[in-house]
Amino acid sequence: MTGSIVLGPVLAIVLTALVALGAVVVWRGEIGQGRAVVIAAVRAVVQLAAVSFVITAVLRSGWLTGLFVLLMFAVAAVTSARRVGVPRQLAWIATAIGAGVAPVLALVLGSGVLPPKPIAVVPVAGIVIGGAMSATSQAARRALDELKTRHGEYEAALALGFLRRAAALEICRPSAGQALIPALDQTRTVGLVTLPGAYVGVLLGGASPVQAGVTQVLVLIGLLAAESIAVLLVVQFVAAGLIVRD
Repeated sequence: MTGSIVLGPVLAIVLTALVALGAVVVWRGEIGQGRAVVIAAVRAVVQLAAVSFVITAVLRSGWLTGLFVLLMFAVAAVTSARRVGVPRQLAWIATAIGAGVAPVLALVLGSGVLPPKPIAVVPVAGIVIGGAMSATSQAARRALDELKTRHGEYEAALALGFLRRAAALEICRPSAGQALIPALDQTRTVGLVTLPGAYVGVLLGGASPVQAGVTQVLVLIGLLAAESIAVLLVVQFVAAGLIVRD
C-alpha cells in the first residue's frame, strides 16, 4: 500500500538504532534505567507480533471482539495499579478507568456514530482504554505523592476543621488534575503540531482526509471525556483513603 512502512532488514536496523539511542540517553543522562527502554521496546515487538496473529481471528467474531476488549481493560487496570504502586487496590483503579471508558464507548456505539463492527470497535476501544489508563496512573501517583510530601499542610487543614476527605482534596486535587495536560495539549494542537495515530491509520486504510479528520476528532474528544472522568474518580478515591500505598 502506498504510504505504508517498508518492511525489511533496513526497518529492523532503524528500530534497533532508535532503541539503542533511547536507552543510551536515559542511561548516560541518569534520568532512569536504560534497560527499561530496551525491555519496553522488546515487549512492544513481541506483544504486537502476537496480537497481529490473534487479531485476524478476533475480528471475525463479535464475542471474541468483546472478550478482547475486556482483556485490554484488565491489562490496563493491572498495569495502572502497579504503576501507582497500589496492586492491592486494583478494584478501585479498575473502577476509575472503567467509569471513564464505559460511557464513551456506550455513547459512540449506541448512537451509531461508530459502526458496531470489530474492525472499528477494537482500535477505538484500545485508544480510549489506553488514555484512561495513563491519566489514572498519573493522577493517582501525583495525588499520593502530594499527600506524602505535604502531609504537614494536610494536618493543618484538619486542625482548621476540614474533614479528612476535604483536606486531602485541597492538597492533591490541583496536582492530580495536571494528568489531563497531555490530552488537552494533543487536542489543542492536533493538525498543527501532530497528526495522531487514528488520523494516519484511517488515511493509510484508504479513507479520505475528511473521514480521517472526523475519526480523529471523535477519538480525541472521547479521550478527553474518558480521562476527565477517570481522573476525577481516582482523585476522589485517594482522598477518601480507598487508594493508599502500603
